[in-house]
Amino acid sequence: MPSPEQLVHLLDPASTVLLTVECQQGVVGPGSALPELAREARSSGALANVARLVAAAHGSGMQVIHAVAERRPDGRGANRNARLFRAAERLPVQQLTGTTAVRVAPPIEVAEDDLVVRRLHGLSPLQGTDVDPLLRNLGCRTLVVTGVSANVAIPNAVFDAVNRGYTAVVPTDAVAGVPADYTPMMIRHTLALVATLVTTDEVLGALARPRRAAHG
Repeated sequence: MPSPEQLVHLLDPASTVLLTVECQQGVVGPGSALPELAREARSSGALANVARLVAAAHGSGMQVIHAVAERRPDGRGANRNARLFRAAERLPVQQLTGTTAVRVAPPIEVAEDDLVVRRLHGLSPLQGTDVDPLLRNLGCRTLVVTGVSANVAIPNAVFDAVNRGYTAVVPTDAVAGVPADYTPMMIRHTLALVATLVTTDEVLGALARPRRAAHG
């Protein structure tokens, strides 16, 4: 666990990007294709904490990227090489391009300066998408990973970030998965080995602290 001073330095808005993962209406909204996950994201407070982090990032000048998973109505280019993908094809709610399902879900607010990266394939917000080159062009050194799910996309994003040389920071109360007791176990036994674990309040405190406090 970093000290408050270390966290201020680590979360310098000039070199930090906040990533929200699949926080879209068709995943975490009231009409979710995955109602159990949507309920957990909301009842745990994770979605509300993502919204708090996004608002704080906007206030501090930190870049926000929203990673959205979607598919074309004809399914062209989508994966079918895993059970998860085949099951998703049969769900009553589809994450179709251009629909409400792939809009970032309230209470998260998307600002004009935010970047929204949409992918048609795979499990990762980084692998094979625009996210990694955007991070490099933005001068990112620290990536704050939030959203869903702790089962697949969140660990995938963290591993990909670390493999690409970024420092991954995970606010543990701003991610969710199912069942509820799986998320803390995955965080403790997997993400703790490769990411800096913090709370939403610790991130907010670091962003609110004067930058000069990092050195004084």
